[in-house]
Amino acid sequence: MSQDLLPPVAPSVTAELVEALSPRLRKRLDAGIAKLTARPVVREGDTVRIAVDDDTDLELHAPGGAVTSADAIRCGCLLAPDCLHRAAAASAAPVAEDTPDSTPAQPRGEGASQPSAAETPESPEAPQTADPAQLAAARAVYDAAAAVLEAGAEGSGAVLQAELLRAAHTARLAGLPRVAAAAVSVVNGVRAARSADPAHRLSDLVEALRTVLGMAHRLPFATGPDLAELRGSVRQPYTPDGSLRLYGLFSEPVLTTTGYAGAVTWTADAGGRLHTVSDVAPGGPGRATGAADRAVRIGDTALTHRELSRAGLVVSGATVSPTGRLGAGAGVRAVRASGAAWSAEPLDRLWAVPVAEQVARALGGGHGLLFLDVTLVGTVREATGDHLLADCDGRTVRLAVAHDDPALPYRDNLRLLAAARGSRLRVVARLAPGPLPRALLLAVEHPTRAGDRVDLGLDRLQHADLPTATAAPAAPAPPADEAPLHLLRRRVHQAVSGGRRVLGFPDSGVGDGGRLRRVGLATAGDLLGELRAAAADRSRDAFGRLLPADTGRFARAWLAAAVYTGEVERALCAAAWGTDAEVVATSR
Repeated sequence: MSQDLLPPVAPSVTAELVEALSPRLRKRLDAGIAKLTARPVVREGDTVRIAVDDDTDLELHAPGGAVTSADAIRCGCLLAPDCLHRAAAASAAPVAEDTPDSTPAQPRGEGASQPSAAETPESPEAPQTADPAQLAAARAVYDAAAAVLEAGAEGSGAVLQAELLRAAHTARLAGLPRVAAAAVSVVNGVRAARSADPAHRLSDLVEALRTVLGMAHRLPFATGPDLAELRGSVRQPYTPDGSLRLYGLFSEPVLTTTGYAGAVTWTADAGGRLHTVSDVAPGGPGRATGAADRAVRIGDTALTHRELSRAGLVVSGATVSPTGRLGAGAGVRAVRASGAAWSAEPLDRLWAVPVAEQVARALGGGHGLLFLDVTLVGTVREATGDHLLADCDGRTVRLAVAHDDPALPYRDNLRLLAAARGSRLRVVARLAPGPLPRALLLAVEHPTRAGDRVDLGLDRLQHADLPTATAAPAAPAPPADEAPLHLLRRRVHQAVSGGRRVLGFPDSGVGDGGRLRRVGLATAGDLLGELRAAAADRSRDAFGRLLPADTGRFARAWLAAAVYTGEVERALCAAAWGTDAEVVATSR
């Protein structure tokens, strides 16, 4: 059974069904999920039917596109409704989520409706503190996320996931949608890791855990604007923006570990501001590749995403979210217009911005896109995968695939581009923070057709599209990650993957702290020492039995190490691109 066929299930439903299981059935839940996912599944309208066995079916009813109540999951077995099958189905399905405006994983609705007063962050002029319900919800999220960290992705089965989903639901009810969304993203990351999803990246799960633990830790001390930021809002506020003349830049597929897929098309207005049009809904790789040929949902235009990426659009009555997403309310009108080449105005000005300034904007919380003029010089194979090496203003940049799913053509296109060594191209990439200049390649000028472009996640290059490679020798790649910060980063990542136990071994990182101190990273050495000490801190009672672990100490030690690593890597990234770290800090 493919997860793509199952409707999203609300976090509260999964938590309720798992909590209702007896202790004996909870121990069998992960095995039950594996067994259920191997069974045939059929979708009929809003109902999904799973054949539990030859005589028994389990049904999930999702009239609004998602399962929102426990009663909507029904099983025909003799033990129902207290059977394992209902909880297993909910745990196997994607998580239905309402994403706040700070998290772009699931684009919100197409209208231009404004948020209610309860959903709008408080004015900075009226400092407030979190109320008791929010404090309790933040504590529950912190404890549940710390339990996931304690077990690691490998040990965080459906029961621990359900506890974090319950905490996320509690946070949403308490008016903390951003914290709730962060908690759900951890669950999705854990599921992707445990299922060997091609889209899974350990670094993404590390960042998700760092984010949710950090927000839950900060919230009790936050006031005013900081508290409003941590709370977030349920809906993106769309504000009127009059008439817009837009020029298509490129389209990229969306395929998330949360069970959503589709396409996003990036456009720019006459002033160089970026705007996006998205079509993202529950689905898998098929929807990600097919959405590009669907009409954009704005006004009554018949343009597809693929066409808009190369054409233009005139929009009247436009509404725009803070992140640049275009609304599609009843009052919005849009008609097709001519596009522009990347080398022509107004798109050319995107590439005229100094690279260091673009990186500073991305590190400071901007859209993360880089518009680069590069010369392809070769390839290099590293632990993170094969990279295309390119010269950018005398700096060697590593260009990597934006998504690893084999259904998307990113990797095949990157492999073909490697044969075009010596080609001078304009590219669009997304910054990948790290100690070396690295970016995820999204779109490029067509190597042989002047004025045309290739959306690398949607279009497929052919050998005939490539010029003959020059005979110039490839430039040697700079050594990868010589900074000893990786000694701390590796332990931070190991904890997320394998849990506390992998850091509690006597030989885990012995001597690394001293090495960090010898090169001047004393704080990193101290943090590593505390992380190892917290991992190994297991007391015994008078009979020699292990007492419950102090998950709080381990979570605090890990969070401190993760935050420090992230900030130092941000500074190293800024330096690698020639960006002033102080400018990055002030822009955040």
